[in-house]
Amino acid sequence: MEIVVLRLGHRPERDQRVTTHVGLVGRALGAKGMLLAANDQGIERSITKVTKQWGGNFFVKTGVNWRAELASWRQSGGKVCHLTMYGENILEVIPEIRAEMKKENAHLMVVVGAEKVPFEVFEAADWNVAVSNQPHSEVAALALLLDHLHEGRELKAVFEHAELQIVPKKRGKEVIVTKRV
Repeated sequence: MEIVVLRLGHRPERDQRVTTHVGLVGRALGAKGMLLAANDQGIERSITKVTKQWGGNFFVKTGVNWRAELASWRQSGGKVCHLTMYGENILEVIPEIRAEMKKENAHLMVVVGAEKVPFEVFEAADWNVAVSNQPHSEVAALALLLDHLHEGRELKAVFEHAELQIVPKKRGKEVIVTKRV
């Protein structure tokens, strides 16, 4: 299963930290990359640096045309899940999404908005999913969706080519340096 996050509505002067966290959560919880519908090289550099240090093959592409990316994704047979508090409850639709993602060559685009999302995104989505029908964080919504989709397996993922690795401990901190940073 391939998962890519499409971030809409990024305002560089205001949303930099949240958009970075959307990318970091996507990376940590099993997405392959993030497409950002804004030009923000700082976010691309920041997440690429984390990926280099902590491993994996996560990509970030900024300045994308979200309409073109969405159309191309749909044309290639990909499914689209839009996270919105106006959608169907995650617990009701996650079995259907999981079943779809178990198919051969399945790929899912998760659309995460910031400001008002255009209605055409709601229309293009295979699923409009709400983790709650209350105002909440898009970062939390992405984390919950990815966790429910992977049924917790992503929480034990091993990232290849990591320069830094945390050793889980009850108390204290231990980081292994596998390469010279």
